[in-house]
Amino acid sequence: MIELTSSDPRLGRVAIVLVEPSHPGNIGGAARAMKNMGLATLRLVSPRRFPDPQAEWRAAGALDVLDQAQVFPRLDAAIADCHHVIGTGMLDRRIPWPILDAAGAAAEVLALPADARVAIVFGREASGLNNDELQQCNAHLQIPSSAAYGSLNLAMAVQVVAYELFRQSQMGAVETAAWDRPLATAEHVQGLLGHFEEVLIASGFVDRERPGQTMTRLRRLFLRQRLDDTEVQILRGVLTTLDPRAGGQPAGPGSGRLRAERVVAAAGNPPAEAVGDPPAE
Repeated sequence: MIELTSSDPRLGRVAIVLVEPSHPGNIGGAARAMKNMGLATLRLVSPRRFPDPQAEWRAAGALDVLDQAQVFPRLDAAIADCHHVIGTGMLDRRIPWPILDAAGAAAEVLALPADARVAIVFGREASGLNNDELQQCNAHLQIPSSAAYGSLNLAMAVQVVAYELFRQSQMGAVETAAWDRPLATAEHVQGLLGHFEEVLIASGFVDRERPGQTMTRLRRLFLRQRLDDTEVQILRGVLTTLDPRAGGQPAGPGSGRLRAERVVAAAGNPPAEAVGDPPAE
């Protein structure tokens, strides 16, 4: 039998984020579940009712977790300072995201560099997280449940995840990843993705009116890589240099034709076949 002792200090870097919880009792229940398992950082995104006596009643001995809870207007603000974000739920299956169960999520969190801040995000009681919110996460977490009745109460879901974090933290030392630069925060990665989208639209690579799934796939690519601060700075420097609005040249399929068409359009002549394009059939 495993004897559970005091909380691992690594749990102090984990924030539980509840998005638009509709019932204050669920907030209190989540706070109690957190304190049971050594977690203390609770963040709330636009709660319907908070503070509220029902939250305090359900929290029982975890009023300190409630008192320290922070309220944010949007998810991006709640996770801005975090280096790794795990969202509960699943994105549209057309574009799968890395999926973890509670045990896998706990192992991933505990193996991160010691200074990495983590957010585990839980969605609305009735509808969970939407696709835009899930696309802000590095990975998605799912809790298997019975096909006969798969609905978990919000506080119960928090309890399952918090328990697995606590259990694994007590099973001996876990080798944490070492890295030469700090991991980039969610705010910095989202800034990079926004910059990327602007340049792709300006270059003609992405159609603003019909963008398709290009940015969703690029978002998935970057979020699963755990970029560090220096890598983000390098990529943004590359984007600035290549931005056609600043004199850069477009890259990617059809780039030769795009350059030729811009030059010809500026001269007021019809476009000719661009060098490097495949011959017309």
